[in-house]
Amino acid sequence: MMEEPQTPLEGMYSEWFLDYASYVILERAVPHIDDGLKPVQRRILHSLKEKDDGRFNKVANIIGHTMQYHPHGDQAIGDALVNMGQKELVVDTQGNWGNILTGDSAAAPRYIEVRLSKFANEVLFNSKTTAWTASYDGRNQEPVTLPAKFPIVLAHGAEGIAVGLACKILPHNFIELIDACIAVLKKEPFEVYPDFPQGGIADVSEYNDGLRGGRIKVRALIEKVKAKELVIREIPYGTTASSVCDSILKANEQSKVRIARIEDCTAQNVEIRVHLSAGCDADQTIQALYAFTDCEVSISPNSCVIQGNKPHFLGVSEILRHSAMRTRDLLGQELEIRLAELEESWHFSSLEKIFIENRIYRRIEECETWEAVLNEIWTGLRPFLRMLRREVSDDDVARLTEIRIKRISKYDAFKADELLRNLEKQIAETKRSLKQLTAYTIQWFEGLRVRYGKGRERRTKLSAFDRVDAKQVVVANDTLYVDRKEGFAGWGLKRDEAVCKCSRMDDIIAFSRDGTMRVVRIAEKVFIGNDNLHVAVFQRDEPKIYNMIYRNGRAGKVMVKRFRVEGVTRDKLYDLTAGSPGTRVLWLSEHDTEEEANIVVRVHLKSDLKLRNFQIDFRFASALIKGRSAKGIILTRHPVDRVVRLSKAEQEEIEERFQSSIASA
Repeated sequence: MMEEPQTPLEGMYSEWFLDYASYVILERAVPHIDDGLKPVQRRILHSLKEKDDGRFNKVANIIGHTMQYHPHGDQAIGDALVNMGQKELVVDTQGNWGNILTGDSAAAPRYIEVRLSKFANEVLFNSKTTAWTASYDGRNQEPVTLPAKFPIVLAHGAEGIAVGLACKILPHNFIELIDACIAVLKKEPFEVYPDFPQGGIADVSEYNDGLRGGRIKVRALIEKVKAKELVIREIPYGTTASSVCDSILKANEQSKVRIARIEDCTAQNVEIRVHLSAGCDADQTIQALYAFTDCEVSISPNSCVIQGNKPHFLGVSEILRHSAMRTRDLLGQELEIRLAELEESWHFSSLEKIFIENRIYRRIEECETWEAVLNEIWTGLRPFLRMLRREVSDDDVARLTEIRIKRISKYDAFKADELLRNLEKQIAETKRSLKQLTAYTIQWFEGLRVRYGKGRERRTKLSAFDRVDAKQVVVANDTLYVDRKEGFAGWGLKRDEAVCKCSRMDDIIAFSRDGTMRVVRIAEKVFIGNDNLHVAVFQRDEPKIYNMIYRNGRAGKVMVKRFRVEGVTRDKLYDLTAGSPGTRVLWLSEHDTEEEANIVVRVHLKSDLKLRNFQIDFRFASALIKGRSAKGIILTRHPVDRVVRLSKAEQEEIEERFQSSIASA
């Protein structure tokens, strides 16, 4: 018995995974560049067209009908249809379709109704220019792509996640897309930027044409109606009134903003009332809302479409150019089809006119066979064939035999001539449109704007705004406490030593007596090291100046250094000294400016019979300010008892002696 050939498991998984990834990308997640639709959307619209009679249909019926074409279940179809219905462009809706402002979901499919919009019927369908393919089970025919004459994907937006690939195309303004298509046809420059149904304010300076690497920032529209009351009228794309309220309450709990209460009055329009606490500044609170809540979001687009049966990352401008030129081509195809139909109609109307006015039908009255009938008609027509624009076929002659006696008896020559003149006029107009196809397409787009542009003006305002520095707007309404004995600090140690006011966005800097330093994120309770000499809020953007005197080792030299703390890593332990065992800090002071740091200290030495002077007055201004890693300069080699700061009068006296010594030298 022969053994069956075996396939390595690795090869099977590699092949199957590639097939699955390709299927998800092409058939589920990414829209096609030609019509801007994902397969489920295209199949829904095709089903709506098949059942379109001008009246509304139950969504449940449309879902069931679409399942003939879409093999992924009713839930996916229903969600996609609701999403399209909420865009209010290609379908008309009736019933509760949810609310994108509040986040409320739509009613069950059996309760809501839908039909194709007039816009969709005009721009998406034409069976004569549609390419067809078999459905997944081979029982039906479905369109490969719809002959869309509008960039639907840019008006709707699209979002999908495939295997190793993601798509995120943001929605754009309907009127601006039409204007941009006209600009493409006129070969003029154009720009298109996102426009969101929720409104808001958008900074598109880094949009990058919707490609990977770009981003836009979208803010809520916040109005200051009273000194202590703010009203949010519009919200960012991708958020709801509920999610914005939740983010504000969370920020309030974390002490990042201070509010008294919040009221969500959203119905047809967004209205969130934010009441401020006593002592809060409204302008600063607005900045804090942008910094710490969903009142400002950052969106990263990733424009990806299917073209040539492969995914391509194309910019919004490139997609729009493709759509505008495809619209021109589709309109050209429709004109050519119409011209052929008009020519055919003129041909047969002329043939009918010759057949009736010259009474050729009487020649077949005595004929007994079909061949004889056709021969008599050919004989009667032959003198008039030069009047026609194309050759007469046997099918044309056969059609003449189908004319009813009633039509012949009521034939009106005047009306027949009027019909021919009207057909000739339409033929001339169609040929003129084909000859000037670009101008015809521009006129078609302008008509589209007139018919459907009302009420579709831009909702999102475009404006450039700076990034809000969170640390500058956070409310510093907590207190930093320190437990020096156990080595902990935080805002929750309320029984221990209070250090200063802080916010929950701050960092803590802590210096220990052994000459080490660390920076940690503030928390309710966090370890900062034992035997702390100095604990404070770390000002990263405004580094302080530190004066430091330390003994290097247990019996080593006494060193002095001045330094700033910059470029630190959280939770890393830094050694500010030479690192000898037994090192101890004798003096450490923190100052905001160099002028403030120019203090004088008196270093008292331990008693020693060899010493004549047991104290040293040291001016910190004589030491240069360096980085934290500098080891410092030698102050004395003798043991130090203590270091004290001189009073202002004593410092002035020493400064005078110092200046006089310089003058005498």
